[in-house]
Amino acid sequence: MEKMILIKYGELTTKKANRNFFIKTLTTNIQNVLKNYDVKIKKDRVRMFIEANDDILLEVENKLKKVFGLHGITICYKVNTNIEEIKNLSLDIINKEAGKTFKVITKRADKNFSIPSMEFNNVIGGHILKNTNLKVDVHNPDINLYIEIRDNGTYIYTNEIRGIGGYPVGIQGKGMLMLSGGIDSPVAGYLALKRGVMIEGLYFESPPHTSLEAKNKVIKLANILDEYAGGIKLHVVPFNKLQEEIFKKVPHDYMITIMRRMMYRIAERYAKKRNCKILINGESIGQVASQTLSSMSVINNVVNMPVIRPVACLDKLEIIDIAEKIGTYETSILPFEDCCTVFVPKHPVINPDLNKCIEYESNFDFEPLIKECIDNIEVITNLKQDDYEEYL
Repeated sequence: MEKMILIKYGELTTKKANRNFFIKTLTTNIQNVLKNYDVKIKKDRVRMFIEANDDILLEVENKLKKVFGLHGITICYKVNTNIEEIKNLSLDIINKEAGKTFKVITKRADKNFSIPSMEFNNVIGGHILKNTNLKVDVHNPDINLYIEIRDNGTYIYTNEIRGIGGYPVGIQGKGMLMLSGGIDSPVAGYLALKRGVMIEGLYFESPPHTSLEAKNKVIKLANILDEYAGGIKLHVVPFNKLQEEIFKKVPHDYMITIMRRMMYRIAERYAKKRNCKILINGESIGQVASQTLSSMSVINNVVNMPVIRPVACLDKLEIIDIAEKIGTYETSILPFEDCCTVFVPKHPVINPDLNKCIEYESNFDFEPLIKECIDNIEVITNLKQDDYEEYL
């Protein structure tokens, strides 16, 4: 008998031609997550098995909960495909579970095994009934006993943990996430990761108008997202000169619109330098003045790169639910303002006119300022919590 972790791929199994590429990417991502653990990884087209010492299996299982592309994770036991061995192990496993009712669920992947799945359910179920006080309940059992009869042996388990699903990070290429210190953009980054998009973060800071605490808050958010991705880089844009020029030369009701247009210009040009295919942001339709459909259209006008808005059609409570689940919410609500909130006018325009935007932008030479922003971007990699926690 061997004890190991069994992984189900879920959505990956629907991808025929690309399945091998997806599984190879998933394997690489898991190896990266588990690089500090002594494990052996074996895989086929529908399952992956991770072998490790008993004392670290639970810890490894917890690490896997944040890996995209996994549908199910469970600690299982492997025995030879021998009826008596399967009966004995099934009884031993189910005796360790709490409950009064059970159900046996057999998957016979090895068709050389002569007993059909439904019939084998009865064989194992009968053995359990004879040797325990448990009752069968096929609709709502306290214990589900899973038996997978495969070509290389039989795997038995009870408690399956649902994985976070999605695609392995990286299979869709890379996107540039416009990351702020708010609630929405980290959630947008998480949802992009879930669809297989590797992300890099782009944060606009404006010292002395924004604080070191605000910057470190965003660094912490990037590190939380990195737990789901591995290897996220955060790029910090010095936006203060350009923002101050906007404040001086643009009517205040149009200031946020012009500021966002400048941010988009910077984000697109820098994203191309970083070989990103898309921009990603946390805009939610109608949530603030710059996120009305009219504003989005005018702001989006300055870029040709696709802009993905994963939370566009979610309301605030739905976004908060995800933020709490992924662990970013408590950091996002820390009271440190970023450059998007410092210069907010009392009455920002909600239906901006494109021609007016072009007119106001002609009041100053913004191209050298954009270049200066890009040329002086600070790149932060692998910044650990000990380096910034003193600021939070």
